[in-house]
Amino acid sequence: MHTYLSVHPKDNVLVALQNLPKGTAIEYNGQSFDLIMDIPSKHKFVTEDLAAGDHVTMYGVLVGKATQPIRRGEQVTTFNLKHDSDEYSVSKRKPYPEWQAPDVSKWQGRTFMGYHRSDGQVGTANYWLVVPLVFCENRNILKLKDAFDKALGYAFPDIYLQQTQELVQLYQTQKSDGIAAYTPSFTSEKPVIKPLFPNLDGIKFLTHESGCGENNQDSALLAALFGAYANNANVAGITVLSLGCQKTQFEDLTNEIKSRNPLFDKPILFYEQQAYGTEFDMLSAAIKGTFQALIEANKLERRPAPLSKLNIGLKCGGSDGFSGISANPVLGHLSDIVVALNGRTYLAEFPELCGVEQELIDRCADEEKAEKFETLMRQYASKAEAVGAGFDMNPSAGNIKDGLITDAIKSAGAAKKGGTAPIADVLNYTEVSKVPGLHLVCTPGNDVLATTGQAAAGATITLFTTGLGTPTGNPICPMVKVATNSKLAQKMSDIIDFDCGPIIVGEKTIEQTAEELLEYCIELASGTFKTKAQLLGQDDFMPWKRGVSL
Repeated sequence: MHTYLSVHPKDNVLVALQNLPKGTAIEYNGQSFDLIMDIPSKHKFVTEDLAAGDHVTMYGVLVGKATQPIRRGEQVTTFNLKHDSDEYSVSKRKPYPEWQAPDVSKWQGRTFMGYHRSDGQVGTANYWLVVPLVFCENRNILKLKDAFDKALGYAFPDIYLQQTQELVQLYQTQKSDGIAAYTPSFTSEKPVIKPLFPNLDGIKFLTHESGCGENNQDSALLAALFGAYANNANVAGITVLSLGCQKTQFEDLTNEIKSRNPLFDKPILFYEQQAYGTEFDMLSAAIKGTFQALIEANKLERRPAPLSKLNIGLKCGGSDGFSGISANPVLGHLSDIVVALNGRTYLAEFPELCGVEQELIDRCADEEKAEKFETLMRQYASKAEAVGAGFDMNPSAGNIKDGLITDAIKSAGAAKKGGTAPIADVLNYTEVSKVPGLHLVCTPGNDVLATTGQAAAGATITLFTTGLGTPTGNPICPMVKVATNSKLAQKMSDIIDFDCGPIIVGEKTIEQTAEELLEYCIELASGTFKTKAQLLGQDDFMPWKRGVSL
């Protein structure tokens, strides 16, 4: 087993694949040297003596500059390395070499069992959506959620309520005696649920803090986001609650839907509280109308669809020092396979593309798309810098602890999720995909803001890599948690779906693992099973208010 790794021939740092003690002998590029300090697993150490100001290179790109001398065999840290990255511009754009697509002959003719929409899209799930046009309706949304989930069989037993009730009973019968030694009388194992409508994967109820009392841009973006969600192939129809006087109006939503898809013909049910008068009258009408619509939505059955109908989001969160060398490259190879099959993939998180912009500019299908990407990146970066939140501040405490010292290191590894395919299109937030291929989607790196944006772009499955453990899910887009290391997969088995750890110990290759993950996705897209996030009811949704978020 290898104990350290060179990621790229141009690099002057190596990655520790396990804890390496001081004095460990290192063989690299025909030279030998000893580590001058203990190097924790996932962290990097330099292969040459560096002076203050010297470049540190990883993944073949500039990822930082030394702030003080660093000796060969010494760990790079926040104390001796600061973020830096290469300049980028469309004017420096170079022809991208002809893409060497992976061999996909074994996938030709393969299908998944999906939900076919009248406009040609195919969903991996069949959800009904219930949304408020303004935060004033959040309470009513939650009332509907409680009623529908329990009555239709989508609600799991509340094991935490049961635990609390057991403690209450102990308190009432024994006062405080026995509470300290209490253990639950049941496990966290999820029971199999049998909903009333077998062809409806669920009803998803979204809440937010927007729609009124804000700038016009944020209100317009809310309508655009809901318009994009309604258009997602995993959505069968939508129920809309409105107060009536808010800034975001129903007409704004319908205009956004039609602008994205002139062929849109899914049912849209609209209920305005100020028009109905009482809450009871509005919710009673919404319950009856929605129930009737669910009966129709349940009539749609899964049918075979080619793999070209797969729309896969590529996301990372809670990243560690292994993310860029195991799970992220796995997603990259899977993305290349899907693109070669004429499917669609979505790489988001613009703050986490810092340092690899020029490569992405070169990979854009044409100069117009390259210019759009550069413009969006520069606009975003300048807004961040204006409020003292530059991209260099992106790594979290958990990232740094696990070896992602600068944003450029984190970004170069994150970009591996995009594989090597040409970039077919660049999408601003709430823009939807129009062509097959790899897409760049402008979102923050924030997990929920990014995954919310990917579903808006059209993703019907999201692959989410994590080295530290992140429970994030999405209401309409099944989210697969992909662990970078086996220790995490075992420790947090209730949220992890797939383990890339065997790559680190040399048991499997990136290509083998990517093919296994694609097989997993085909079964998931066919409704054979649900992800851990789906089983936990992890339906995270957060509109991006266009202030600065990283």
